[in-house]
Amino acid sequence: MSASNPVQERFLEGQVALVTGASRGIGRAIAERLAADGARVACVASRVENVQAVADTCSQQSDGARPFGVDVSDYGAVSELVRTVTGEMGGPHILINNAGITRDGLLLRMSEEDFDRVLAVNLKGAWNFVRASARALMKSSGRIVNITSIVGLTGNAGQANYAASKAGMVGLTLSVAKELASRRVTCNAVAPGYIETDMTAALDDKAKEELQASIPLGRIGNVEDIARAVEFLVGPAGAYITGQTLVVDGGLSL
Repeated sequence: MSASNPVQERFLEGQVALVTGASRGIGRAIAERLAADGARVACVASRVENVQAVADTCSQQSDGARPFGVDVSDYGAVSELVRTVTGEMGGPHILINNAGITRDGLLLRMSEEDFDRVLAVNLKGAWNFVRASARALMKSSGRIVNITSIVGLTGNAGQANYAASKAGMVGLTLSVAKELASRRVTCNAVAPGYIETDMTAALDDKAKEELQASIPLGRIGNVEDIARAVEFLVGPAGAYITGQTLVVDGGLSL
C-alpha cells in the first residue's frame, strides 16, 4: 500500500503577516498563500473596501484576517496602522512590502509630480512600513520581504521613476538586512519579471507571443510563482538567508 501524501504543515501558525498592496495581483496571491500556511494576515490597500474580499478569503484559510486602508506614502498614517495591527492582531511577525504604482513616460516628458509620486509610494512606502514595524519585528525575529522588480536591476526605457524606486528597494533591503541581523530579523527582496497581471492581460496575442519568446523558460510568470518565492523566504527554509534579491523571471534577465 502506498503512503498517503502528508498534509502540508501550517508553519506560520500563530504569526501575523502584514501585506501591502494586497487588493489584487501579486499582493493578493501572497496574502492568500501566507494565510494557507497558517498566518493571520493584515491585508493592506489604499482603500479598505478594495481589500475586504481578500481578507474574507484569507479568513477562510486562517481565522482573523483583517482589511486596512492607508496611503503608504504617509508615515504618520502608516505608524497608526501598524499600532492598530499590533494592538488588535499582535505582531507583525512578517512584513511584505508589495504596494506599488507606475506612471510611465519617457524622461523628457515625465512630470516631476509623476516621478515624485512613484518614489513616494514604491520606495518611501516600503521604508515607512519597515520603520514603523521594526520594533515588533525585532521582538519576534521577524521576516521582511520587499517586492522589487527586474526593472530595478536592468532599467527600462520609459520607466525612469519606476526603475529608480525598485532599485532603491534593493538598496533598502541590503541596509535593513545589515542593521537588523543582530536581532535575527531577515530582510530580502523578490524581483519578478513579466507576470500575468492586468497589464499583460491587455496585450494582444502577437505582443504576448513576442514577450514569451524573449523569456528562456518560454512562458509569462504567474502570481503564484512570486507568492511561492515569498513563502520560501518567510518559512523555515529561509531562516539563514538575508540581504538577497531573489530574481523570479523565467531567465529573462540572463
